[in-house]
Order: sequence, then structure tokens, then C-alpha cells
Amino acid sequence: MAKKITAPLTAETVKDLRAGDSVLISGTIYTGRDLAHKRLTDSLKAGEKLPFDLAGAVIYYVGPSPAKPGKVIGSAGPTTSYRMDAYSPLLMEKGLRGMIGKGNRTQPVLDAMKKHGAVYFAAVGGAAALIARTIKEAKVIAYDDLGPEAVRELRVEDFPAIVINDMYGGDLYETGVAKYRKD
Repeated sequence: MAKKITAPLTAETVKDLRAGDSVLISGTIYTGRDLAHKRLTDSLKAGEKLPFDLAGAVIYYVGPSPAKPGKVIGSAGPTTSYRMDAYSPLLMEKGLRGMIGKGNRTQPVLDAMKKHGAVYFAAVGGAAALIARTIKEAKVIAYDDLGPEAVRELRVEDFPAIVINDMYGGDLYETGVAKYRKD
């Protein structure tokens, strides 16, 4: 049974999550891909204010397609996460608690998750239209010039995800493969 959690995430919520947990996320999350992450980290390094508060924030690595008439957002499937790995440790240092994407993370990101109490979720690739149904509101809040890769604030209800990496070093990609490995 999936755990229902609310974003922004608290330290207590993250402490209760383990690799392999299925979750349904409700609340406010943000979107961002490579170029947005570079701008966010450049802003932090320059001492500038970010377009949203990183405290407890969850960033979804997505560049949604345009919304069809009457819809909040178009297809919104996850993108490959390692492209944000150069930027993620600094964002976690400043309060980021959750990331949603697909694929493995590098060791510096895994180390930063342990140090700063963060978690990495996977969203199911190929389910972009279904994921979009959980997004109830979407608005661009920064970097509009990036088009689909602009930073958006999303209000989500029961956004489905799986904890891949927890703050304790648990890694579902490793344990999942190990279960089925033939020696």
C-alpha cells in the first residue's frame, strides 16, 4: 500500500521513507531540468533570491508538453536524472528534500542525500499522460524563456512515485537487481 505524503517534505517525512516504498505525493512541487538547474545554482552562488523556497522542496525533472484545451498540463513524464547531478548537492545543502525523475544518481548526489536528509523518487517513464492527471494546477514561475523547461509550480494530488534512494543509503536499483541475480 502506498504511503501518502505531502510536499513540501518535512525532515520527519523523509526519515520515514525507505528505498522501495510506494508513495502518493500531494501538495506543491516544482519542475526543473538541466538549464533551470544551472540558473538556480548560479543564482545561489551569486547570493540571489530563488524563485521558490528550497526548504523541504521537491523538484520533478520534467519538461511537460503543451496543455490541450481545457487541460492544466500536457504529458508530464520524467526525464533522466543524472543530468541534474552536478547541481543537486548544492540545492540539497540549501534545503531541497526531494527529487523525482528516472535513472540512477551519481555518488556525490547519494552522499548529499545522506548528509542533508533528502530522498530520490522515480516516476514511471511511459506513463506521462497518467501522471499529468495528478497535476491539478501548473504555472510558470521562472525562466519562461526555457519553454517546456521553465520552472513551474505544480499542485499535485496523489502523484505516484517510488522511493529509489533514501537518506540512509538504501538503493532500490541495487536491491531490486540483487533479488533476481543468479550467482
